[in-house]
Amino acid sequence: MDLKIAARILAVFALGAGLTAAIVALQDEDATDAKAPGIGRPGGEPVKTALSRCRDLGMAAADEATCRKAWAESRRRFFATDRPVGPKTGEVRRHE
Repeated sequence: MDLKIAARILAVFALGAGLTAAIVALQDEDATDAKAPGIGRPGGEPVKTALSRCRDLGMAAADEATCRKAWAESRRRFFATDRPVGPKTGEVRRHE
């Protein structure tokens, strides 16, 4: 066997071993910091629990006032109906 071919084979094995070692070192078994934190909203938890309870009630939830109120609050927050519509400045300039 030629010396150049042996050196190339040895280089390929060394490169493969180095890549394998790097991959193993980068993998963390205790990847607690890799998990995304939960995003909380002020006052969102009571609505969330009410929505969960109403979901578990099924069709009977349509007759309960607390479920209707929770659904209305959820729609208001989702669609942001309390935000002003339109530009914040009073005047819109047109380029003619």
